[in-house]
Amino acid sequence: MAMTTIGLDISKSWFQIHWITADGEIIRMKLARGKVLDFFSRLPSCLVGLEACGGAHHWALELIKL
Repeated sequence: MAMTTIGLDISKSWFQIHWITADGEIIRMKLARGKVLDFFSRLPSCLVGLEACGGAHHWALELIKL
């Protein structure tokens, strides 16, 4: 999975992750809240776009740690 930019839509229980492959295919993935950091820990460094909401700051700090 070669990604350079990922869109992350956060919510209470389920998160939506979106990216575009090198071939131009749009990928959408639904992840449970508890699996988000595990997913990102397996990826190389990339740019993550988060929605602006109350929990975005927390998730940004967690992703930066990775």
